Amino acid sequence: MSQKNHEGKRTARERMQEQREKERARARRRRQAVVAGSVVAVLAVAGGIAVWATSSGSGKSSSDNETARPRQASGGSRPAIPVGAPGAPSTLTVWEDFRCPACQQFETAFRPVVHELEDSGRLKSEYHLVTIIDGNAGGKGSLNAANAALCAQDAGKFRAYHDVLYSHQPPETQDKFADKQHLLQLAGKVKGLTTPAFTTCVNDGRYDRFVEKSTDAFAQSGYRGTPTVLLNGKDLAKEKGGRITPADLKKMVLDAAKGKQPGGKSASPHPGAASTRGKQAGPGASPQVRHSAPGAVPSAAPQGQQHGAGVAPAS
Repeated sequence: MSQKNHEGKRTARERMQEQREKERARARRRRQAVVAGSVVAVLAVAGGIAVWATSSGSGKSSSDNETARPRQASGGSRPAIPVGAPGAPSTLTVWEDFRCPACQQFETAFRPVVHELEDSGRLKSEYHLVTIIDGNAGGKGSLNAANAALCAQDAGKFRAYHDVLYSHQPPETQDKFADKQHLLQLAGKVKGLTTPAFTTCVNDGRYDRFVEKSTDAFAQSGYRGTPTVLLNGKDLAKEKGGRITPADLKKMVLDAAKGKQPGGKSASPHPGAASTRGKQAGPGASPQVRHSAPGAVPSAAPQGQQHGAGVAPAS
């Protein structure tokens, strides 16, 4: 064998050996990634939303979804959707998850009064949509429903679609909102919402990153769970032992509006909602602090974020 042929064969062997080493290294990295993912999952279950929310939205490449903002939405570190008159004397701040049963209970009891106060120009609401249950229980229903609601905001129908989603909330263990086709079917209950633009927005997940930023903000806020409801900065779960009724809320808003003019034109138009108010609890419903998460404790107990820690109607 000539020296030239010998060198050629050795070089080929070396190249094959190098390729095998590269493949083994890639396999090791894949195994490490799987193990790391498993550890994160265990921490998320054990530690709740704080661990999951802190890591949410990471590992994504830059895209339009990271900066896309619905019409009239606030940006910054705490993105939110405004509903009601911008110049209203009082502001209701709501942190919610569309899969959260306690959020649905709050919406059912307080919706008529909140709508009345918004429509009279005395109250504006700011909705922060978060994905706690997706992080704790798995699935994508919280994210997909929130994105769809933000798509409805572009059409001026956030409030109407928001209410439809809560009126048709599936059981917490059934991630039905993960099905975008189901979300589009529910949009048919809001007059004029089902358009090609809305359908594309829902299917593309246009505002996924907006929702993730809101969830990150919640994880860093120190709030304990959803729904977290504040009136003019005061946590309603800490007022009257958490037993604020819709009538109490109305009185607080009217008191704050004394001597002030009602706000101007609504910041978020809300025509076209399917009528559900006849099925809602009236202003006399009595809410209390409630946790629907297993093992959750009342707000007086040590801190720990989970869904179901806000204002909700009493049993």
